[in-house]
Amino acid sequence: MLGPLNIALDQFGISPHTGFLPEEQPLRRLNQYYKDWEDIVDEVPALLRNKTFRFKAERLPLLSVSRLQTEREWQRAYVLLSFITHSYIWGGHRPAEILPRAISVPFLAVSAHLGLPATATYSALNLWNFTCLPDSDLSIVENSSILYTFTGTLDEAWFYRISIAIEAQGAYIIPIMLKAVDAVRMNDPQIVTSCLFEFGKCLEQSGNILQRMYEKCSPEVFYHKIRPFLAGSKNMASAGLPNGVFYEECNRKGQWRQYSGGSNAQSSLIQFFDVILGVEHSPTKHSRKAETTSGGNHNYLKEMRKYMPRGHRLFIEQVESESNIRDYVQQFSVEEDIMTAYNTAVSRLAAFRDIHIQIVARYIIAPSRKPLQSLSDGVNIATVSSNRSSMTGLSGTGGTELMPFLKQSRDETRETTLP
Repeated sequence: MLGPLNIALDQFGISPHTGFLPEEQPLRRLNQYYKDWEDIVDEVPALLRNKTFRFKAERLPLLSVSRLQTEREWQRAYVLLSFITHSYIWGGHRPAEILPRAISVPFLAVSAHLGLPATATYSALNLWNFTCLPDSDLSIVENSSILYTFTGTLDEAWFYRISIAIEAQGAYIIPIMLKAVDAVRMNDPQIVTSCLFEFGKCLEQSGNILQRMYEKCSPEVFYHKIRPFLAGSKNMASAGLPNGVFYEECNRKGQWRQYSGGSNAQSSLIQFFDVILGVEHSPTKHSRKAETTSGGNHNYLKEMRKYMPRGHRLFIEQVESESNIRDYVQQFSVEEDIMTAYNTAVSRLAAFRDIHIQIVARYIIAPSRKPLQSLSDGVNIATVSSNRSSMTGLSGTGGTELMPFLKQSRDETRETTLP
């Protein structure tokens, strides 16, 4: 019999009340020194509509990050620079291959401090990009407000609010499932069973929130207006970035960088669901092809952990190394409650992924099969993906093949079910 793990969530920047969302609301403004960043992000939707964003961004001064002090200030700077970067890259008729140093230099510094890549991640778009009334229940979608969007549309705000609500809904289950891990170590099957049944309920409620995407986010608006700005610079050769983006640094030096864009695969909560149940994901077929040329073992979901805040990533890795709930449940017979509870949780997680697949089919696959009315929006992930008759080769904003990855993830979840 082993003692409890005693994982202190706050050491990883995680709250027992809000989970991976910040317990204290994201900061609403940096100090006056950073006014140029604040002002241009306030105008992002209008400047993008008028095709004048790059003109204004190229006149930004090179600001030092030395005046950022608290973590909330660093996080807000990351949000601002994420929106500036992706607006600059994707805000013209063709994507910009060179990021000016007034943007790239501070962005690289802020990203290094937070342990994140210099691109618009799930953290920038969701975790640190909301506000709400005090003591609001953020699992209710309507209770959050989004600070920034690229398009200024209610559709984009709703898209982010759904993710925030799922994060808030899942927050309470984190300490419960850590309790289950401890119960395994103490050989207490009753506690493990009750935690797993509660986990199943949480997953069902999360799926119900995800299904609300249809209420206020139009598939056409998402595909043509929102999604292009979420794309990264990795695997985007067909969209006009064969080498990624050149991040200028001091003395006119720099380097080409390729980053995935914002993706729900970067949600620490979703990956927590997997590791706590012992769901294992293999490289997709697309990734295996890449291995033959690169010699590496590319697992997309593990790659996405690099796009999580450093503390969240370390937490996921520790839980993955310590959790053995599935092995423990295997000791029991199929008639016992603990087996039922475990398989119910797995089934609910697979159902959650099914809902995600249905949304992708409606919001990405279906619009991609329709011919473009015009090329007025230029070259981006939407225009190069449109009029496809097949799902094969259709990439997500994270840079991986979309449907093969999602279906394989769902199938691997189902295969975790204990016989």
